[in-house]
Amino acid sequence: MQRSSLYIFIIGVLMVAYSCKHEDQHPLTAKACLEAAEAALADDSVRLGESLLRKTIHLAEASKDWHTHYIAYQRLAKALSQSNPDEALRLMKQALAIYEQHPDDERNHCLLLDFAGTYAAQAAFIAEGSFDEALSYINKAYDIAKKNQMADMMCQTLTSLANIAWAQEDYRQALSYAHQAESVATDELRPGTLQVLARSYLDLNMLDSAETVYRQIQPGDDVHLAYIVQSNLAKIALRRMGATQVEDSVDEAFEQAEGFYYKALEQKDQYYQAALRQEVESQQLEYRSKMYARTLIIVVIAAVIVILALVLAIRYRMRAQRQEKRQLQQEAEHQKTLLHQANEVVAFLQNFILERTEVMKKLNQSGDSVIYLSPHEWSEVERTLNAIDNNRFARLRQQYPNMQEDDIRLCILTRLGISNRTIGNIYCITISAVQHRKLKLKKDVFGETNPDITLEQILTN
Repeated sequence: MQRSSLYIFIIGVLMVAYSCKHEDQHPLTAKACLEAAEAALADDSVRLGESLLRKTIHLAEASKDWHTHYIAYQRLAKALSQSNPDEALRLMKQALAIYEQHPDDERNHCLLLDFAGTYAAQAAFIAEGSFDEALSYINKAYDIAKKNQMADMMCQTLTSLANIAWAQEDYRQALSYAHQAESVATDELRPGTLQVLARSYLDLNMLDSAETVYRQIQPGDDVHLAYIVQSNLAKIALRRMGATQVEDSVDEAFEQAEGFYYKALEQKDQYYQAALRQEVESQQLEYRSKMYARTLIIVVIAAVIVILALVLAIRYRMRAQRQEKRQLQQEAEHQKTLLHQANEVVAFLQNFILERTEVMKKLNQSGDSVIYLSPHEWSEVERTLNAIDNNRFARLRQQYPNMQEDDIRLCILTRLGISNRTIGNIYCITISAVQHRKLKLKKDVFGETNPDITLEQILTN
């Protein structure tokens, strides 16, 4: 009786192990593969994302999942659009061909046409060829969007048309399309539309309008967009002063900063690939451990082997966690270094711009002679500071509306690092009187009574 019970127990264990083995071997569907590819691309793992998208295309074609089929082509084209616009255009034509044979949603049709037009425009711009094919795709997309009253797609297609007009150096037409796109723009699409609008104003040398639009753009956490906005505001400030050579230097400096940004993304991709390989190895180790446990349950010494396997797995996991923690710390330090380098570039450009203004040359003159600044010069130096220093004094005026104009000017001189002696020459007072005015301003306006905190520190913070 006991022997029969033992046989039944062994057969039951083998059946459970066999069923668990087959449960772990479900075939990967095209939809699941597409989700994995999008997750990889969202983490900037471009090479892994491209590989998974190509696998998705084969799985979708085999299973006749036409929706996933053309979406995978579209995602792959988007991933390759920066490095290979011609290949991206070819893939988008494949996606359109599949959609037209198996249509399912007008919005998707509009999206595919807009992407195809964008990639055709990129290829034409690089090859200096005709934009007729790009315009054909995007005009079809706009007609569909307008017919179905899809405001976001109307904005997206009008923005694409504005970009093409800008590439053809028809800045007036680009401005017209950009204004139309802005009138129907959603919150998500507005930053891209405003970029085209501001860029068109800048190329038409409408500096005030360009500056107004750039200041409407809210980059949020988008570091790349923040650099685009700041670099163009710096260009506007330089162009107003006629410093064309310095403007070229600004372009070079921001290109270097952008290079740091893309290099960081590439390193993040490499780290993600290494982490993924470790995860696969960990999953394989875990799977083998389970199979050993299911098999060794039958024998008498199963408990010893299972305990040993668990100890090894725990030690491996702890070691992997420590290694991952070290890698994350190294990555954080690297990102901190890149950010510090970018901040140094920005600080250098700010000081470079200030030192070359006529007002700063007058303020830096030596001697004890009286220095007079006209209202226009005061306005010019404050406007320059606002352009390169994130509207610091505009916000100061808004936060302290009752401040006297002399107090504002004293803050400007302090922010510029002008010595108390030079400030005394401007106001025709002694150095001790200047120090007294600063202390009074710090206490009465900013409410700071700590003697160790200076007015310069308050303005910097």
